[in-house]
This record gives sequence, C-alpha cells and structure tokens, in this order.
Amino acid sequence: MAALSPEDPCSYSRPDECKVNSLDLNLEVDFDSKKLCGYVDLTVERMKDGVQNLILDTRDIDIQKITDADNCQELKFSLGEKNTNFGSKLEVQLPLSSTKSSKVRVHYETSPQSTALQWLRPEQTAGKRHPYLFSQCQAIHARSMVPCQDTPGIKVPYTAKVTAPRDITVLMSAVRSEPEAHPTDSSKLVHQFNQKVPIPTYLIAIVGGDIESRKIGPRSNVWTEKEMVEAAAFEFSETEKMLQTAEALMGPYIWGQYDLLVLPPSFPYGGMENPCLTFVTPTLLAGDKSLADVVAHEISHSWTGNLVTNRNWEHFWLNEGHTMFVERKITKTLHNSEALRQFQAIRGLNELKEEIEVVLKNGPYTRLIPDLKGVDPDDAFSIVPYEKGFSLLFYLETLLGGPEVFEKFLRAYIEKFKQQSIDSDQWKDFLYSYFPDKKDVLDTVEWDKWFFAQGMPPIIPKYDDSLAVPCKQLCQRWSSAGDNELGQFDPNDLTSLTSVQVVEFLALLLEEPKLPVTKVQKMNELYKLNAVKNSEVRLRWLRLCIKAQWKDAIPHVLDFVNEQGRMKFVRPLYRDLYGWEEARPTAIQNFQTHRGEMHNTTATMVAKDLKLT
Repeated sequence: MAALSPEDPCSYSRPDECKVNSLDLNLEVDFDSKKLCGYVDLTVERMKDGVQNLILDTRDIDIQKITDADNCQELKFSLGEKNTNFGSKLEVQLPLSSTKSSKVRVHYETSPQSTALQWLRPEQTAGKRHPYLFSQCQAIHARSMVPCQDTPGIKVPYTAKVTAPRDITVLMSAVRSEPEAHPTDSSKLVHQFNQKVPIPTYLIAIVGGDIESRKIGPRSNVWTEKEMVEAAAFEFSETEKMLQTAEALMGPYIWGQYDLLVLPPSFPYGGMENPCLTFVTPTLLAGDKSLADVVAHEISHSWTGNLVTNRNWEHFWLNEGHTMFVERKITKTLHNSEALRQFQAIRGLNELKEEIEVVLKNGPYTRLIPDLKGVDPDDAFSIVPYEKGFSLLFYLETLLGGPEVFEKFLRAYIEKFKQQSIDSDQWKDFLYSYFPDKKDVLDTVEWDKWFFAQGMPPIIPKYDDSLAVPCKQLCQRWSSAGDNELGQFDPNDLTSLTSVQVVEFLALLLEEPKLPVTKVQKMNELYKLNAVKNSEVRLRWLRLCIKAQWKDAIPHVLDFVNEQGRMKFVRPLYRDLYGWEEARPTAIQNFQTHRGEMHNTTATMVAKDLKLT
C-alpha cells in the first residue's frame, strides 16, 4: 500500500510538502449515468524547496487528464493501487515554475459507486417526480467526489459552477447566487456558489432535487421537497433563537446564511453540519418540535468543528465533545433549565454505557483518542467522542469554577484557534495556559486515562437527576408489577412526562430484565406506542418489543427500518433482530431486499452488524 501521511493516518496527501490553498469546481450533474463530470482547479503552494509533486486523495474517480490551468499544458500523473479503506493516491508532477504557486486543473468523472454520493430514483423521493442527489463527505468520502487533500488538517475556500437540468434545484455548503441560463442548452441551468471561509474537504456538500424553500428567520430558509416543506418550517421555526443563543455563548456567526435542508429518509445521520446548509434527517419531523435539539447540535458545529477543527480523525472528540457541550448549553438557555441540561447528560451517559459495554465490548474504539492507523474512520464511528468528550468537559467545568468561568474559556478557545485545525495536545496546552492559577487542579486530572484508557470515563460526573426520577419510578413500577397487577397503570402515566422523559423511561426499561409479552402488550394498549410519531420514542419502544420477543412487533420494526435510513435507529434494531434467533432470517432477508435503497455507509455497516461481511 502507498504510504499514508505522517500527520493523518487516513490520508495520502502531504500538505506539509505541497498544499492546496483553494478549490474551484466546474461540474455537471448527470442523473442518467449517476456521475458528476467536469474539472476542479486546485491552487497549490510548494511548502518546501525542491518539491516536484502534488499528492492528492481519490477513490473510484476516473481521471481523464491533468493540465496546468494557466497554459493548458498536460501534466504527468500516476494513480496508485486502490486500498479498500483509503482509495488511491494520485501523484501529479507539478509544472516548472519560478514561483511557489501553481494552478492545476484535474478533468475527471465520479463513479456511480462514489461513496460520497447517493443517487435516488424519482420513486425513492416524496414527490416521485424527479431524481435526487445528495452527498455525505464526512469522514473521508470527499475523495470520491473530487480529487483533493482529504484531511481535516487543512482548510480551503471553494467556489463551484454546477450545471443541472432546469427542474432540479442545486444547493451547496456555500453562499448561493441566482442560477443562470446555460449558454447553449435551454433545458439546463448553471448554479454558482462561493464559500469564502476556508473549510476542510469533509464539509464540501451538494444536493440536487425537486426542492423548494420557506423563510424561517432573517438568515435562514428551510429547504425540502414540497410535500414536507410546511411541516419542516413549523418544526424548525426556533432556529434564529438557537443561533442567537449560540452567538451569545461562542461569538459572532461568521458564515452568513444558516439554511436547513431536510433530506430524503435514506440520509444516514441525524444531521450534518455543512456550512451555510445544515443537512437533517426527516426523522426529526415529530410534529411538536420535540426533536429540534439536533439543530442546536448542528448550529454549535458552526464554531466547534467548522471553525475550530480536529486535525485528524483520531481527535474527533474535539469536534463532537465540544459540540455536545455547547448544544446542551443552548438547550439549557432556551428552556431556562439547568436540570434539563443535566438530564440530557444522564441520558447521554446511559447511551454511552450501552455503546461501550454491549456494542464495542470495552474495545480499542472506546478510547477518547483511538489509534486509527489503517482504519476507516467510519468503522470507528460511535457516540464515544460525543459523550465521553462531553463528560470530560463537564468534569472540567465543575473542577475549574463552574459554568460562568468555563464558558469564558470556551469563547477564548474559539478565538484562539478559529480557522485552524488542532489536536488534543494543543487543546490541553491552551487549557493550562488559560488557567495558570489552576495548574495544581488540572494536574489532578488523569489525562492519560481520559485520553487513552478503554471503557467508561475514569470519573463519572454527579448530575442533577430531578427530571429522571419520575422516569425511574414508572420504570420500576412496570418492572416489578405482577401479571395480576397491571390494572394499576393508566394512559395518563405518560401525559405528565415530556417526550424526552418518555424516551428515558423506555431506555431504562431496556436495561431491566426482559419483560413478558403480556406487559408490552398492555403498555401498547394503554399508551398507544405503536402509533407514536416521535422516532426516538419509536426506537426504544421497538427495541423493548424485540427484547420481549413479541412476534407481533416484527412488522412494525421492519416498517421503521425500511422507511428511514438513520444509522442511530437502523443499526441497533437490526442488531437486536439478529440477536433473536427466531427473527434473524427475517432480518437478513429484509436487509437483502432493501439494501439497494439504503445509503452506502448504512448498508456497509448493517451488513457488518448482520455478520454478512
């Protein structure tokens, strides 16, 4: 295998030798062949004397030719052997130049199997009128959409001109100009974009489909298919309040526009923080704004992740731990409830415990800073960097003087490292330099254990559990009730609980010994859980049904995994069905039937969960 970068174990590129400083795309969307076709101009700078080659990351990209963009002279290049995890190393011989800078034009086509792109047929969309395209480049999939230095260790501004059929609206993670008529083909439009703030390549994003928008704030629109647009506008109507709350905490929002895009159901994540255009799953459309906190998470990334970025994927907790921390600060302010912030932390800790002990079995990916040499970051993806990272920051907040003191540190951290990519040592050094009078306190932190030990965090913070108490009480009542004592329960049991408390009640029941089928049947009769729209409630309820081995629930489980592709929901349900021997063949058959409709990342991970690879 070709050598990977010493700075990033998941990239071939060597920005320490020759660095890409900007990226200008000129592409056409071809729905028939499921390809992006065109070229990219890369402005590059030699960082050392004598460097003759530019090294880029690619995966399944057809390189047609490479030229000096200034004089069209063809440049020699070589494409290395394909590695399953990291793609192929592209080495370009730079033009002779008396200056350190050059502009290289790479003419290329993506593959229909590009791991960054999902192409949907019209019948896979809500409107069923036109095809649909969307990208997901995190962690290392940008290299299958554009030849680039696909590492979060460098950031580039980008522009794009994208040609598409007239009926298709194209959006990108950039500021959009009005589309223009195609110079020679009246059936097409040319869409133009400019992202002036330098970003890592995993934040380059594109969508093309039959979508429209509604204004939801002074700097925000929500975009989606017209069948969902009114529901989405209602669900995310508090976006501006969240933005203002985040600005009060972290400083000015520098990206200009903050739009939301509700994707088709196959999108594998809850949200993706693409600058100017956050992607979100339609599973957030609960009808009561109860799941809109995911937007607070993605808004927080505008500072923690997009502005200050992990240098490589081993330090992913710098992105996600800080973002969980800021998200919960926003939730606390919007609801005026510190108890709610700490209740969410309790829920996160419970989910972390299951992930670490049951799914990851206390293995190497339970480290806050895992070793990713030779590893596709998707294989290591879990909630560990989110919740273990949050636990560390909450612990430090209590240690260093409380929220007011620590929030000032957070803001100073953003100011210090904005538009940079850093690692955990730089973060820790800045923490020590910001609190010079607290060195003795910081020295009591078991840093090696926090960063590198496997398993649960070395210190579990003590959280305010006042909002968890009624969840625990109802859980214990159901757990301990005999079959002849089920008359004590009433449909009103859940009406006094918020939707997040209902989720916690069901999650706690999942930790208890298996319930008899008679109990889950009674719960459904009283609480009408099979009819609930809230996807977080549905997940826990269906997992409870599988654990009880209630056969009548299997069609409901299959409906849920088939109607959406969010990995947070799909993977645990498939794993649970696999663990139930009687349901295992049904789970495998259902997956094989629907695999073609799933996002590549989801399908790959579920195949591993079902032991098919």
